Amino acid sequence: MKSYWMQMTDTDTQLECREIAQPEPGPQQMLVRMHAAGLNRGEFVAGHGLHGKAGTWKQIGGEGAGEVIAVGKDVTDFKIGDKVMGRCPGAFSEYALMEAIESLHKPDNLSWEEAACLPLTFLVAFDMLVLQGRVKSGEWVLINGVSSGVGVASLQLAKALGARVIGTSGSADKLDRLKTLGLDVAINTRSADFASDVLAATGQHGADVIVNAVGGSVFAENIRAAAFEGRLAIVGYVDGVLRGELDIEAFHAKRLALFGVSNKLRSKEQRAAAIPRFVEEVLPLFRSGKIIPQVDKQFDFADLEEAKACMEAGQHAGKIVLRIIAA
Repeated sequence: MKSYWMQMTDTDTQLECREIAQPEPGPQQMLVRMHAAGLNRGEFVAGHGLHGKAGTWKQIGGEGAGEVIAVGKDVTDFKIGDKVMGRCPGAFSEYALMEAIESLHKPDNLSWEEAACLPLTFLVAFDMLVLQGRVKSGEWVLINGVSSGVGVASLQLAKALGARVIGTSGSADKLDRLKTLGLDVAINTRSADFASDVLAATGQHGADVIVNAVGGSVFAENIRAAAFEGRLAIVGYVDGVLRGELDIEAFHAKRLALFGVSNKLRSKEQRAAAIPRFVEEVLPLFRSGKIIPQVDKQFDFADLEEAKACMEAGQHAGKIVLRIIAA
């Protein structure tokens, strides 16, 4: 079977499509014939540390959707022929293994491409907004870099939960497109200069939940934009800035909470712990059509290099998806 591998150095990345043996599922795994896989910026960012020691090769891809063609002996919730989606190491392959406890049945109303870009981004958004952020209907959510994959997922989930959303982006066109998804306030900026606009839009209340998908360059501004008892999530650092000024006085006075959103150090059991609540509380929103995953661009399997370049250039508003048709 064909499978993509990547070597990451200190300064660059190199992709290679290899012919390798089809994997065999372990006792709690499923072998899935992949139909589509979602791209995630963290896969291609050296600072996220997802690829081990610089100079080594690693099979890539982190989420996808496809058809089950074999199951391990201990798998009970899935069977051959099921259409599934989920976290999937090595998802940029014709066939890949999924852990049963981290997998979901694909809603019939979603396309393969829509299903492929749901598992990671929306589970991250659920962790960020619900499990840790405790967002409530009527609250204000500020999303830095709202046009990213996780930004759009957070916008959609927050709106479905009754929150009001402010988004920042350097592209006025992308902000206009996201207004159709319910973006309440659009701030066109790439700089840390948005706190006054956030306060003005919220009647000086500030943002109750802040999603920082940009990095250290906006950290201090987010403190200024936060409401009393605001919750601040760090989910990415595409700006490459890994440090930020912390105004301890403001942090203390406002009774703020700061938390990270990452799966890098979590076990599969820890990652899977949220899935029952996600299935109960969020998956019905997809089945009903209240949330439709936003596939911005699609690329054929042979064009992963082009898809990667598109992501790195920030040309998308939503998710980039790789279509996979196994031989």
